[in-house]
Amino acid sequence: MTTILISAIGGDIAQATASIVRESFPDWKIIGIDQDTRHGGSLYVDVFSSAPSANSPNYLDWLQKFIETHGIDYCLAMSEAELSVLARNDSNQIGRARLLWAGGKMTLIGCDKLETANFLKSIGVPAPWTLAATEDVAPPSFPCIFKLRNSSGSKAVFRCSSIEEVHFYRTRYPAAVLQEFLPEADKEVTCAVYRTNTGTTYVLQLLRRLSGGFTNWAMVIDDPAISAQCSRVAEAVDLKGAINVQLRLTPHGPRIFEINPRLSSTVLMRHMAGYTDVKWMIDEALGHSVFPRMPIPGIILSRTQGAAVLPSSDANAPKFN
Repeated sequence: MTTILISAIGGDIAQATASIVRESFPDWKIIGIDQDTRHGGSLYVDVFSSAPSANSPNYLDWLQKFIETHGIDYCLAMSEAELSVLARNDSNQIGRARLLWAGGKMTLIGCDKLETANFLKSIGVPAPWTLAATEDVAPPSFPCIFKLRNSSGSKAVFRCSSIEEVHFYRTRYPAAVLQEFLPEADKEVTCAVYRTNTGTTYVLQLLRRLSGGFTNWAMVIDDPAISAQCSRVAEAVDLKGAINVQLRLTPHGPRIFEINPRLSSTVLMRHMAGYTDVKWMIDEALGHSVFPRMPIPGIILSRTQGAAVLPSSDANAPKFN
């Protein structure tokens, strides 16, 4: 039996991915891991196990032993913390398992927002100005965005309107960047970018609306300028697999402000619309050719709400005095 490991299974992206794997490969065994136990991730996998933090010094050793013990064939690392550790290992294998990912080069670039900005500049893709928060210079313009250099989602993202506000956040979050503020919030686009093993790039563009940091509504669009920029990114790193590119449409054209070297929170929405990048990635790992089809522009995608009741567990139950 083929066994796949999906990490960070307590999160929405990993759970959506597990649902896709279950649908696409029903005979496979799915193992999920997470450093936390208070979530419903166990409902999406055959086996769940707690794991150490990816920042633990023994994480890679633990992961390799876990993979050997459970006979895991493929590994889908879902968090950027885990991906960063794996990228420094510089291999498409972890133990006996093949990594299903965007590759080490793309991961190291995408997990670092300053490196992302420098990379975009180096390949001639226009992007908002970005500089390290530790640089003792005034930002080129206000307002500007202050955000952590290594983070995912909308964690610790602030809008600064003065140098005093920049100094305030700089003392609290030195490992951060300042970035040009792009005001067109109603023109934010999240792009699922997939490049096949044969070098063909597919870009799904979703004009989206955010709620609590998540895409809760999206419409498929097709802007040639967006496709050109995303394809340039994919080709520059010789991407094999899936990434997520976030940008805003400005009067001067698309401006990429972030690249996530992983699957994104729209993974299940787009899978249901026919953009099945999880399945493509696995199919190519199995040696099969893939022939992606693109959803028709104008299709609307929406996030829905679910719930579950879990059996009680003394081990996971909170303790009160």
